[in-house]
Amino acid sequence: MRTSFDGLEVWFVTGSQALYGEDTLRQVADQSREIAEALGRDPQVPVRVAWKPVVTTSDAIRRVCLDATTDDACIGVVTWMHTFSPAKMWIAGLDALRKPLLHLHTQANQSLPWSEIDMDFMNLNQAAHGDREFGHLQTRMRIDRKTVAGHVSDPEVGRRVGGWVRAAAGWQASRTLRLARFGDNMRNVAVTEADKVEAEIRFGMSVNTWGVNDLVERVDAVDETAVDDLVAEYEQTYDVVPALRTGGERADALRYAGRIELGLRSFLTEGGFTAFTTNFEDLGGLRQLPGLAVQRLMADGYGFGGEGDWKTAALLRITKVMAGGLPGGTSFMEDYTYHLGPGPQRVLGAHMLEVCPSLTTARPSCEVHPLGIGDREDPVRLVFTADPGPGFVVGLLDLGDRFRLVANEVDVVAPDAPLPRLPVAHAVWEPRPSLATSAESWLLAGGPHHTVLTQALRTEVLQDFADIAGAELLVIDADTDARAFRQELRWNAAYHRLAQRL
Repeated sequence: MRTSFDGLEVWFVTGSQALYGEDTLRQVADQSREIAEALGRDPQVPVRVAWKPVVTTSDAIRRVCLDATTDDACIGVVTWMHTFSPAKMWIAGLDALRKPLLHLHTQANQSLPWSEIDMDFMNLNQAAHGDREFGHLQTRMRIDRKTVAGHVSDPEVGRRVGGWVRAAAGWQASRTLRLARFGDNMRNVAVTEADKVEAEIRFGMSVNTWGVNDLVERVDAVDETAVDDLVAEYEQTYDVVPALRTGGERADALRYAGRIELGLRSFLTEGGFTAFTTNFEDLGGLRQLPGLAVQRLMADGYGFGGEGDWKTAALLRITKVMAGGLPGGTSFMEDYTYHLGPGPQRVLGAHMLEVCPSLTTARPSCEVHPLGIGDREDPVRLVFTADPGPGFVVGLLDLGDRFRLVANEVDVVAPDAPLPRLPVAHAVWEPRPSLATSAESWLLAGGPHHTVLTQALRTEVLQDFADIAGAELLVIDADTDARAFRQELRWNAAYHRLAQRL
């Protein structure tokens, strides 16, 4: 399963017109190529920037937009109007384009050569007015796009373009996502329900269900030699408690956890799945609730949701792709309980078993403990505490008339004291702007209890993804005011209901 950006690219398309003559157009092409190459060299831009010849006619623009739409390697198009490109030429092309669009408002030179400026220079370097023509048409056509202004030598430009590229890669992952649900949702739970048909229309994700015993057949068929090899890997990678090690009194529990991992990997790989769900109420012939297997699959880039929560599983996969190669972990998460004082108010996040070890740089402990639910043997899991650092939690919910993303910027911190009796992986964080404001805002927004916690991305990348997907995003951050947030909810409701009628 691909979790890197290998083989992906964005196309760099520059607009001009034939009015300026061949000499000027040659200069436009040379400078356009230089800008594209500068973007491509920026380490913040994680994919290849593919320069395309300058377009000067409606037919050429339409053709490059059609080609970008049908090229699977192309995840988005960056446009720049180096000179004045009459925007009516772009109507057919923009109407045909079905890939994310970024409008880069830049120019070849960073500084003006004041003493040398003549009319030839002005005719060549007029993106300041060419891009305004293009921006007007995009707005007139109601084209959703990202706009970034500044010179490519500015690290902030590279950061913002690179963030949009990551969002475009997340969108491609969403459009090609196949998700396997093993069993159904947890009974009587509201927030894990959603419209799978609408999700495929909106996000492209294919969500279908398989019986748990389809997975059990794979687990039972795993070769003992493969289990031996995987158990040896566990013992080398983690601090495996003595009872689980080879020859220990609970060694069979670790071997069965390995069987689950190998069976799951086989099922997911063969089916081309990049995300999956399980449900402790529907375990079929499984002897354990999958814990260790789920944690390791998440670490490899798979999306996961507990209790059949396929929306969070898909969101985790998308976020994993967007965060590829960046420092900081990304995991399935749940707000479990609060510390309301004394001292800073904090959230203790965890789940029954399934928190991704990408959240820690420490060596996890591999342990086995009773679960108390699921009516199965004691499951094996990795236990650790998430590393401190900034990040955000984000949830995806179905409101009936639209999907909504809700995100809260947080600061992951060390626990106030050790947690020697908590036998699961966990994270502690301080939500911005405060626990009370963030919790009240989250509840008003209808945010789910299952989330994705990432310490790898900024919320701007999430905003870019939401814009590409046409989904609502509400961000709770250090500037959030409870009264203003309530008003934002009302404005958003009015906007989305109006937009559906247009």
